[in-house]
Amino acid sequence: MIDPSLGGCRPAAHAPPDRSRMSLLARPPVAALAAKTMQRMTLLASRRASGPGSDAAAHARFPEFPRTVRTLTVPTSVAPARATVYLPAAAAPAPPVHVNFHGGGYVMSLTELDDPLCRFLAAEAGVAVVNVDYVVAPQHPFPAPPRQAYEVVRWVAEHAAEQGWDGTRLTVGGQSAGGGLAAAVARQALAAGGPSIALQVLHYPPLDLATSATDKRAAIARPMLRPWMAEVFDTAYVPEPENRADPLVSPAHPSDTADLSGIAPALVITAAYDLLRAEGERYAARLEAVGALAELHEVAGADHGYDGKDDVKAREVYALIARHVREVRERGA
Repeated sequence: MIDPSLGGCRPAAHAPPDRSRMSLLARPPVAALAAKTMQRMTLLASRRASGPGSDAAAHARFPEFPRTVRTLTVPTSVAPARATVYLPAAAAPAPPVHVNFHGGGYVMSLTELDDPLCRFLAAEAGVAVVNVDYVVAPQHPFPAPPRQAYEVVRWVAEHAAEQGWDGTRLTVGGQSAGGGLAAAVARQALAAGGPSIALQVLHYPPLDLATSATDKRAAIARPMLRPWMAEVFDTAYVPEPENRADPLVSPAHPSDTADLSGIAPALVITAAYDLLRAEGERYAARLEAVGALAELHEVAGADHGYDGKDDVKAREVYALIARHVREVRERGA
């Protein structure tokens, strides 16, 4: 289990999983093999410079927002974390900082797919955006990714001044698995007493891996995130089913009943057709109960990962995120 000083705690006891009823993809060796195959396929696709999922295609979206970046490596106890820092165009001294975690099922390193979002936030919210290339499973299963993510955010807060940022106006966020990591970072910060996080942005996040993906229901027959895919991701990330109720993995599961008073306020964004919509709504209700819900926003007519292809909806939601992040900046100005 994760070190309690970083926010993890043992979940409520559960009956042992019935392994005789587990699908083939829910078996750790099979899931690990499938995840590694996905990684290889993603790497091959990224090398096709003109392909729709390539880095070049991501960089070409939203051309009105400049790409002013530099690289950074953050030391952590897990492994050095490479990051790309997006700088706002305006030469304002010490801008606030937003730490972003990409999606990819905790398995795929899709850092550059968030390039349009990072450029958008840097320009529209006036913040420095640290886009983190965190470790992924199955090479680095739980608890390594949330531990590393928390240590990156803590380092950013502690070293912000020397980097030219304002670490007192710190926000975190992520899409899909990155949203799950952002929630885990906020939970660890609550348990450890810092760093102070002004906002967590949870964009169609997975927040309940303790519930089998086969028991989740999407609003459409063929959602983008299929149950079999979620089984691969969940099993590669947390191989032992009994660990999937950990609060850093499944804060929306009923077994997590800890008091969340004082946790960073959250903007929770769900997609109407998404397999993960219900758990996002459950966690939003839990945050609202302790006064920590900034807004729950459902993207109508959208599925998981919609913003990767739908520029219209992406602009609308990115503008919403930028508004919330900008309000944090303005409150601290």
